[in-house]
Order: sequence, then C-alpha cells, then structure tokens
Amino acid sequence: MRITLVTDAWSPQVNGVVNTLKHTSVGLRALGHEVDLITPEGFRTLPMPTYPDIRLSLFAGAAVARHIDSFAPDAIHVATEGPLGMAARRHCLRRDKPFTTAYHTRFPEYVKARTGLPLALTYRWLRRFHAPSSAIMVPTPVVRDDLRHNGFERVVLWSRGVDTDLFSPGPRNALDCDRPIFLYVGRVAVEKNLEAFLALDLPGSKWVVGEGPQRSHFERKYRDVYFAGLQAPSELARYYRAADVFVFPSRTDTFGLVLLEAMACGTPVAAFPVTGPIDVLRDGPGGVMHEDLREACLAALALDRENVRRYALGFSWSAATEQFARHLAPAPATFSLEARAHGRPA
Repeated sequence: MRITLVTDAWSPQVNGVVNTLKHTSVGLRALGHEVDLITPEGFRTLPMPTYPDIRLSLFAGAAVARHIDSFAPDAIHVATEGPLGMAARRHCLRRDKPFTTAYHTRFPEYVKARTGLPLALTYRWLRRFHAPSSAIMVPTPVVRDDLRHNGFERVVLWSRGVDTDLFSPGPRNALDCDRPIFLYVGRVAVEKNLEAFLALDLPGSKWVVGEGPQRSHFERKYRDVYFAGLQAPSELARYYRAADVFVFPSRTDTFGLVLLEAMACGTPVAAFPVTGPIDVLRDGPGGVMHEDLREACLAALALDRENVRRYALGFSWSAATEQFARHLAPAPATFSLEARAHGRPA
C-alpha cells in the first residue's frame, strides 16, 4: 500500500509526535508499504507564537495538493492539526478522498494553559477538524473515552512502542552529582507542569533535559537544579540510566513516550495518577503514581530496576505500527489506478 503521512511536527523538533511518526514510517516500510512524508521541510515557515521552537508552514495548500496527487497514495493519514494537516484535509475533502487523523496531545488543555481560552471553544474546533476522518487514532483508552465524552466519533486506539536496544540498561555513572538523582525529560513549557517537580523537597539532585520557553525562568528560580538542554537519543539514554527515578509531572500528556524510554533503561517512574501514566504504568512494576508527587518519587526509589526494564519490554513499535496500518482508510481502487496512470486523482 502507498501511504502518505502529513505532519506539521518534524525535525529538528524533539518530541513524542516526531518520535512516533519516525518509528511508524520505518515500521511501515519494514512491512512492505511505500511511505511518503509531507513535513515542514521544503516549506517557508515562521515560529509559532509563544513557542518559537515549533515552526508553522506558510502558503502550503497548493504544494500539499500537488504532492498528494503526484504520489497517488492508497491511504492518507493527517497526523497534526497545523497548516499542513489543514491543507491535506481540505484537499481530501475536495477530491472526496478518505483519510485518517490522530490526536497526539491535549491541545485544548495546552491552549488554555497558555492563553486562558475556554476548553469548549478549542474542542469545538477540533471536533470540526476531525469530523470527516475515517478514524481518529489516539494512544490510550483514557484519551479515547475523553474524546468520546466530548462528542468525537470513530475514535480508535493506536498505541506506542519503545526502542529497547537504544534505551537499555548500562553504566550509571554519567552524572557527577549527589544521589539519588531525579530526572525530568521533555519540553520546558507551562503545559508540562514542571514546577510541580522542581519545587519538591527531595534528597540528592534534580536534572532537567530538554528545551522550551520556560527554561531561562526556571534556571534563574531553581539554581540548585541541573539543566542539560536538548540531548541526542544516544546521550539521552545515558541520562535515563544514570537517574534513580524519572519524574513525570505532566497532567495533560496523552501517553508520554519518555515513560517507556526511562523504564526501558531500568529507571522507575514517579507520576501523578492521570491520563498517560495511568495507561502506561497501569498496576505494573514500572513506577509509582500518587497525588503527592514527592511521595511517589521516594517510593519509586525502592523499585527493582530489572523488573522495571522487563515491564518496558512489553511495548513494541512493530505491534503499534501494525495497529496503525489496520486503521488506515484505503482509497477506492479506481482512484489509485487512474491516479497512477495520469498523475492525478480520478
């Protein structure tokens, strides 16, 4: 099958959406599919207001339409609700082509945290965006139920995996500081609720790996915290291994790939009992969830790292990719045959 993936999130961004789509495209090719990616690369972009690390593509409509027609895909997946995703959605509707979408992040909650905009307004816009989709793919049952409660239809599960070769146990001496080491990895932004971790009274040391608009503010406010900035995946694994506990303070993430990466390295997780951690950690040996995050951090210190690693091995990218492929909505055969013959849709 020929598959077009459309995403506004791509390198050099480092986040769960980019990571998921890269692994999925590799996995689809391994299954024998042809994959075409439409990303911000090659488009004029401008920095997203309040979040300059994310760049938005400009004047993408005609180019996206030509790209889709040229490749003549059997299935189209719109991964994000940004300019490229909107252009692909518009083209599919004009040509009466089926497509699927994904809901990766709690966008309404993020918008409210940044702007104060009521949740109902953003959910209304998202319902309109996703309404024509043949299937809205979400990472966990909790997110599926949340969207259904908010009026979304045709919501299906698309889980996540972890690279257990890259993220694996190893030497734990990469960080020269007092133990125990409590680590956060992710965007340094208001929606991540990072201050709930930074303000905790914990023994040992705290580390933050990642970039974002709040980094300079937190560096000035919490001078006893180590800020390491962005790290390549191979370097990131060294931080996970060195840590005694991985702390996940977010209350808005839909999944949290970093949870799997930390556990694959043998590092237990401390988190709030909310969407994301509930579905990833469940009642397994990988971490501790508690409304008192400090209590969760201290309790996680006692978990067996071998059991944590063993639990993470249950999450595979191959299974997640096969699940994704089953949800795709192939175009009618007449479209594919004529499009390939004439370089355009029927």
